[in-house]
Amino acid sequence: MSNIFQPLFDSPTHVEEGNEQVNRYLTQVAMNRVNDALLAYELAYEWLLEQRFSENNFKSYRSEVTIFLLWAFEVEECSVAEITRRVLMRYVRFCVAPPEELVGYHNVPQFIVCKTTKERMPNPAWRPFRGPRIDGVQAPYQITERALKTKLAILSSFFNFLIEADYTEINPAMVLLKNGRFKAAYGIVDQSPPDEIKAFSELQWSYIVETAEQLATEEPELHERTLFLIALMYSCYLRISEVSARPGFAPVMGLFRRDNHTGVWGFFIPASKGGKSRTVALSNSMLAALKRYRRFLGLTALPTRNDDTPLFVRHRASGRGRDAGLKNANLGIRHLRDEIRALFERTADRLANDGLYEDAQEVRNMTPHAIRHTGISHDINLNQRPLAHVQADAGHDSIDTTSHYLHTTQVERHESAAGKPIDRLEALR
Repeated sequence: MSNIFQPLFDSPTHVEEGNEQVNRYLTQVAMNRVNDALLAYELAYEWLLEQRFSENNFKSYRSEVTIFLLWAFEVEECSVAEITRRVLMRYVRFCVAPPEELVGYHNVPQFIVCKTTKERMPNPAWRPFRGPRIDGVQAPYQITERALKTKLAILSSFFNFLIEADYTEINPAMVLLKNGRFKAAYGIVDQSPPDEIKAFSELQWSYIVETAEQLATEEPELHERTLFLIALMYSCYLRISEVSARPGFAPVMGLFRRDNHTGVWGFFIPASKGGKSRTVALSNSMLAALKRYRRFLGLTALPTRNDDTPLFVRHRASGRGRDAGLKNANLGIRHLRDEIRALFERTADRLANDGLYEDAQEVRNMTPHAIRHTGISHDINLNQRPLAHVQADAGHDSIDTTSHYLHTTQVERHESAAGKPIDRLEALR
């Protein structure tokens, strides 16, 4: 078993570079055992990136989420989204008594440089569990109750992130921590769910769009794609995984489809969270954005169903991988994420220059997934779309999930409560 329990995330310095061996491993898992393994990994990667500015936090979180994902993929062979309290108890038992071959007695780096290729690779000497050595002699592996609580606390933070990302609706780690022997000790991790959905304010989003428009005007070869990308993710509430290439999915223009009976346009998502598909209704402004982008690419105003033009083409040919030498090829999730982050940084600079320092900091701290949250929140709270319509377009399993976006910020709740009278008929007395 030790040969399949390999490190998944490199150090903070190298984690954003990606790793070919890890990618191949995840592709095999997705093809043979867990359909959404790549999506679960990308979400874990996004969560870890938020910790990279604290090296100690990053290392602790990386170790725990690596063991957890490997257990889900290799031992349980199930999607992280399917893990319930009962299933998670099996993980706890696994951590209490792991197979002997998964216990190491030396501290080794998770990634090393291959002497032959000079590329970074998972260290085959790494083991997920660490056993003690007493007077130089290996002793039986044991885990303390506090260490188990810490594991669950870190996993609870991860599940909170997955809930925010609409990947799952439950936090089984939190349930275990709040009950019985695992009731959390004070001060480990705040297990309360996030009070606010992370979405841009109307002002912040306006700055982002304006920045993208300016960049598209100044450097269209680079940023017409950026402008179309954020318009699509915002208007159709898309996850970044739904617009980026991955094994088994290549987003193309033919996903924009006109219904033959009604004449209305939608964006078809053939495979999403949990393997579900959906069609998202297109607004008039999104259709206009599509026409602008296609004109820039030298295409007809609107696509046909068999239009296999990649949604987001490269600016230059790839230098490695299966797309080496190709320019007209789809972009992967890391490339699109970097493009969005660069836009957020440029927007934050503009906000700071205008004296909006708090807004600038908030924009810098947002992830690309905030665009989906913003589209949903704005449609409900500003555009007054019916919840049922937003639920269908967002792909939410329950209307309860969609209703979480109603008055999402503390400021909005305060403003709506500020004018409430104690007695509405007081003025008539």
